[in-house]
Amino acid sequence: MNTSSLSGSCLCGNVRYTARGEQTRFYHCHCKRCRKATGTGHASNLFLTGTLEWTGGEHLVSSFKLPEAERFTNSFCKQCGGRVPRFIEKPGMVFIPAGSLDGEPEIQPQARIFMGSRADWSCESTELPEFTEYPG
Repeated sequence: MNTSSLSGSCLCGNVRYTARGEQTRFYHCHCKRCRKATGTGHASNLFLTGTLEWTGGEHLVSSFKLPEAERFTNSFCKQCGGRVPRFIEKPGMVFIPAGSLDGEPEIQPQARIFMGSRADWSCESTELPEFTEYPG
């Protein structure tokens, strides 16, 4: 097992974490639930087999478990609403919203999943103009 350490935080910076273990999967998920939770066309989710340690603000972490969903829970900071990781007990896996990371993970996104429920306006594998800031 190739063990790594990833640190991150919520938008306001009050919730901080360190996840340690093996980075196993990194997906862009286009399912309706991820779109609703992020307000965007897809969620970028990293999965790590290992441990999750809160290094600050654990008391600000709240979670919403969608009752009808077997696997969907949205964890976030109660102060700023920024998504934060959660530990999934049964497989011993840490689910990390990649945008909450302070650095770069070792692995790159491996796939786009749930493309069958992708919003028509959402990003896909096409070339779009790129800008370093807002276009003029």
